Amino acid sequence: MTKYANTIGVKVPELLLPRAGVDMTKWAVVACDQYTSQPDYWNETESIVGDAPSTLRIMLPELYLDKPDEAERIASINAHMKQYVETGILENKGEGFAYVLRTVEGRTRKGLIVALDLENYDYTKGSTTLIRATEGTIVERIPPRLRIRKDAPLEMPHILVLIDDPERTVIEPIGNALDKTEKLYDFDLMQNGGHVKGYLVNDEAQVKGVIAALEALIDKDAYAAKYNTDQAPLLFAMGDGNHSFATAKANWERVKAEEGLTAKDEHPARYCLVELENVHDEGIIFEPIHRVIFNVGDNAIEWIKDKLAEQNGACEVKHFPSMEAMEKEMAGKEGHVIPFVNKNGVGCYYVAKPAAQLEVGTLQNALDILIKETAGATIDYIHGADVVMDLGSKDGNMGFLLPSMDKGAFFPTVIFDGALPRKTFSMGEAHEKRYYLECRSITK
Repeated sequence: MTKYANTIGVKVPELLLPRAGVDMTKWAVVACDQYTSQPDYWNETESIVGDAPSTLRIMLPELYLDKPDEAERIASINAHMKQYVETGILENKGEGFAYVLRTVEGRTRKGLIVALDLENYDYTKGSTTLIRATEGTIVERIPPRLRIRKDAPLEMPHILVLIDDPERTVIEPIGNALDKTEKLYDFDLMQNGGHVKGYLVNDEAQVKGVIAALEALIDKDAYAAKYNTDQAPLLFAMGDGNHSFATAKANWERVKAEEGLTAKDEHPARYCLVELENVHDEGIIFEPIHRVIFNVGDNAIEWIKDKLAEQNGACEVKHFPSMEAMEKEMAGKEGHVIPFVNKNGVGCYYVAKPAAQLEVGTLQNALDILIKETAGATIDYIHGADVVMDLGSKDGNMGFLLPSMDKGAFFPTVIFDGALPRKTFSMGEAHEKRYYLECRSITK
């Protein structure tokens, strides 16, 4: 039994980090699922890195998935991982968490690198595991990613996992005792990524304190009082990188099958390295993702109204001379107010008693059917309200503005509604996503 045995599937990992003298700005590279349509970004990253040791050599930007040279790229990844370990470029820092401070766009968010037990994760609809997906998992996205992980001796996290800790009992106390911790890194990230600092948390009392605080979040009585439910507890909610976590799960299932292991057996591949973040951290911003539908014709307003009424009991359509006028009249209304724009002007749908927790859920349930039933209709997901107003006002189109998701509603929504509608929110823009830094062995 490990001294850090617990009931919540938290593994204290052995972290691998570059030895002294490695240029950390060249080492750290943004998550593989960013800039997937922008080869210039990755070409510039290649130019910055040059021949220096870098996580660019041990990851595959998704821009290159399913390309003719994919197999050669994966073989190079595995060779570089082996080289970095055998030549001492990566050093084992021993058992411990890493406390991370990431500053970008004037905001600093705090995180904790831990390993989570994949036996406590199930991404299927209706899951009641401690770790859950927060958006629908597209299973077709897993096999290409599994090809990368299958023979890799190491893993690196770009996965962000959220906890609901309004009293700030898990991560934040470490930041108040940095005198107990060894600084692991402190440098500027390339390509407008901001600045990052990391500290090794290997003091036994601190590690046990983190685990105890996490266990307390799902204390039966406290959890029931917090969420007014007796459902199986949700402790870890995927914030970013769900398909990478799902790939780690698929790889563990493969290892179990090939090596004759069970859910009771220990193996490095059983765990996945992630960064925990508190959903209540002031540095975390949930940005809305709006919708524009194309080629839907003039009757879309009434069609959507009828579908929303069918799905929610009742729905009103209201028209206004401007968005400002709409906001003034509809301010404080209970239920869901969903502003829209088309070539004739602006308005909103008002659903007084919505079946879904969030406006995005109410709207998406109707739009999914509209797109499916309307020949030639398409949908796009937009960050900027000004872009929505421009595109939505063109002939045949409609734009919808959605509110920022209340971070306080995030966990209750996942608990009671299950996985959120796709494209519900974004945790920052591409350059604000996690950069690869820490590594961990996933083979015996």
